[in-house]
Amino acid sequence: MFVGSLDSGTSSTRFMMFDAKGAIVGSHQLEHKQYYPSPGMVEHDAEEIWECAKKTIEITLAKTNLKADDIETIGITNQRETTVIWNKNTGQPYHRAIVWNDTRTQDICHRLSHTHGINRFRPITGLPIAPYFSATKIMYLLDEVSHLREAAQKGEALFGTVDSYLLWKLTGGRVHATDVTNASRTLLMDLKSLQWSEELLQVMDIPIRILPTILPSSDALRYGQICETALSVLSGVRITGVLGDQQAALFGQGGFDRGDAKCTYGTGGFLLLNTGENIVPSNCGLITTVAFQLSSSHSAHYALEGAVAYCGSSIQWLRDNLQVLNQAQDSETLAHSVSDNGGVYFVPAFSGLLCPHWRDDARGAIVGLSAFNTKAHITRAALEATGFQTCEVLEAMRWDSDLSLRSLRVDGGMCKNSFLMQFISDIEGVPLVSPVQCETTAFGAALVAGLAVGFWDGLEEAQRVVDSIESRRWSPQMSSSLRHDLRDRWARAVSRTLNWTGEGDEDTRTNLMSSIKTTAVKVKRDHSWLAVIPGFREAGWVGIGDSFLTVMALIGFGLLVGVMTGLYLSENSLRLLASV
Repeated sequence: MFVGSLDSGTSSTRFMMFDAKGAIVGSHQLEHKQYYPSPGMVEHDAEEIWECAKKTIEITLAKTNLKADDIETIGITNQRETTVIWNKNTGQPYHRAIVWNDTRTQDICHRLSHTHGINRFRPITGLPIAPYFSATKIMYLLDEVSHLREAAQKGEALFGTVDSYLLWKLTGGRVHATDVTNASRTLLMDLKSLQWSEELLQVMDIPIRILPTILPSSDALRYGQICETALSVLSGVRITGVLGDQQAALFGQGGFDRGDAKCTYGTGGFLLLNTGENIVPSNCGLITTVAFQLSSSHSAHYALEGAVAYCGSSIQWLRDNLQVLNQAQDSETLAHSVSDNGGVYFVPAFSGLLCPHWRDDARGAIVGLSAFNTKAHITRAALEATGFQTCEVLEAMRWDSDLSLRSLRVDGGMCKNSFLMQFISDIEGVPLVSPVQCETTAFGAALVAGLAVGFWDGLEEAQRVVDSIESRRWSPQMSSSLRHDLRDRWARAVSRTLNWTGEGDEDTRTNLMSSIKTTAVKVKRDHSWLAVIPGFREAGWVGIGDSFLTVMALIGFGLLVGVMTGLYLSENSLRLLASV
């Protein structure tokens, strides 16, 4: 007997079959189209995803000569937050699915956070107000799609993340449900009760009747079975497990206990730290979410999560938009062809910065360029950006949880890039461990489904199966001084990406005055304006105390600031300089 796993991700859908030892016995994968109607908008065709799901299952069974009787159960894992609303009578979506990294709901988010801030709902949901989560996507669709709100109020429309939509399709419309991990990503679920928050539904004007029932991640009965008319090749097979993709990867890596952490590197990068049965609020910009719940009689396990929007997609951008690469695999060779990044830093804030910054006003930047640099330096910088962003999230996790990592479990397509894995180990200073079988997301969904029906006898056996899978390991080799220098330069590069959307005049002036004060501090410390000129300190010319030079430099600096910003130094600004 075998366990199946339907894995519907951001760029593709696949079906995989696992035996009792966790080995893959068959699989098939199909990509689906990405739609970009306007800048910041990303959509999928939910019906295309459903067709891909059916085909991957049918082709996998044909390849392996397996039948429904050979399959004990299946689990589902999916891209989280992506929002689908469909007609419960026809099954037709009212609009293309709005994908998790779509930012069209920024105005809605600003409206919700205007008086109470972006953490308005965090005590209930563990989440900040951001376009990333499903709730504001639902609000957008209810307001923008003709007659949809009326249909929702009549009970004719159903909402779901991709797991819920596929479950509804597979069961022939008999089951409209989701699991606690996916529900925790909507900005609508109460983390303590594991139920929809009536308070938040009222604030956001979302009818509760469109929402799916929330179930544990592992459940032997309530997810139903596959319907003959929906998918005849698996007719009667039970669906007993559902997990959001990142929680599935944590589970598939054996992250069952408090302190276990993993990062999945694919289109984006997602780090999860299991915090056990404790809900740990974050003061560092992380997300508090549900890791898994094995049954209604078991308490949920929670996690801290940090997300990086662009990892593998940065390499795809270099390949497709700039045509720097012929294929994504070339990035490793190019990165190895130069000894360092040549002073180049690539901050891929194409749709803002996620955790721990949460700055939707940021935009991407490549900084530090000189005539010396080549496409190899830019490619290396794009890969290194994934490492730097990983460090930011892990540092926030340490502050919030008081836990130190002995190692980081990694998985996903980018784990095949050895340059990237070694750089992450170097820049973070911890070993990385990756299973040779990188399909941990699909395996995690298979595990929760198999545990529900006794295919694996509890977590101890599941842990033995995970531990038996061969792994690769990378250990840090970088000096601490170089590590700190690179991370400091990265922080400077990130600061250059902020305040790019909107006018930002007040922030610009604030940053300008901060820069002026910093310069004044340097002058006071070194007794000369020559201290701010690159190379003069190293040449030993600082400290001459020449009053004429000091006066002239002050006048010139003030005029330069005035020309650049359209502002003249006010009397108060001069007093500030004089008082430092």
